[in-house]
Amino acid sequence: MRAVLKKDPAPGAVLVDVPVPKPGPGEVLVKIKATSICGTDHHIYIWNEWSQNRIKPPRIMGHEFAGEVVELGSGCLKAKVGDYVSAETHVVCGLCIQCMLGEKHVCQDTRILGVDTDGVFAEYAVVPEENLWYNDPSIPPDVASIQEPLGNAVHTVMSGETRGKSFAVFGCGPIGLMAIGVAKAVGGTFVAAADINEYRLGLARDMGADLVINSMKDDPVQAIMDATKGVGADVVLEMSGAAPVYVQMLKVVRPGGRVALLGLPSKPLTVNFSDDIIMRGVALHGITGRRMWETWAMTRELLRSGKLDLEPIITHRLDLAGYAQGMDLMTSGNSGKVILYPEGLK
Repeated sequence: MRAVLKKDPAPGAVLVDVPVPKPGPGEVLVKIKATSICGTDHHIYIWNEWSQNRIKPPRIMGHEFAGEVVELGSGCLKAKVGDYVSAETHVVCGLCIQCMLGEKHVCQDTRILGVDTDGVFAEYAVVPEENLWYNDPSIPPDVASIQEPLGNAVHTVMSGETRGKSFAVFGCGPIGLMAIGVAKAVGGTFVAAADINEYRLGLARDMGADLVINSMKDDPVQAIMDATKGVGADVVLEMSGAAPVYVQMLKVVRPGGRVALLGLPSKPLTVNFSDDIIMRGVALHGITGRRMWETWAMTRELLRSGKLDLEPIITHRLDLAGYAQGMDLMTSGNSGKVILYPEGLK
């Protein structure tokens, strides 16, 4: 089968022909219908500092997918050949205190598909049965393949009350763009979106943002405060990881509002906790991954309801062999989600 392999501890990857893997006990073999490029995959591809400290090549890349179960390992309890599935790619231990308390998304012994084990940039992939998500047949494979990052957006937006709230989204990468659509779908009355990339700001408009701000041209703090008549946003979603945003977000969240933090700053930051958070009664919530399986259920219902349309952010569809082009698009920033098709474009 064809697969995209991180062969060496260096930038890049190679398309190789490797044997179809065999599922072990409690595992299934999935024929991949569609797989999408994630920011994590891009980090691995360009071989940044995080990747150098985490990835041990050779490793088949990729973790976001939709496909069909074609073979069962021994001991499988629910899955059947022919099931249309995606997967939660955080493989958790089930034994730590977080898992025991129903907080598997912060399991202290998490392993990740395509990071710690071989992934899904391939024609076939092995996945633990307990990680399968059974897709609604009405959701096409390209959309089904991006449910995991969509889950990040859903978790970020839904970490507090949303109905009748105003939102400010900092960072219009794919998950930030999804968050705009989610916020509107679950009762947000106003969504402002800030970024420095005009292409992605255009996608933000397509996803329903009421106000888009190019932070290289206009002051996002002034723009959001003007739009909210000096009140500020009820909810701020930090999706960028950019250092200047951590000052801006605390100036635009209203007193008593909340800030949900998904972006990862590259360096430690200084924050005025006394004046900007404590004395203003601002709630901060760090977001990682998706709640298993609460967020997945919300995600499926949003897609099935028709209230959330992700088509605007699926900007490129490529054969699996076009993975390098997809990575270059990610580097440029002039893309939304890039979908790869191991079976080829049809």
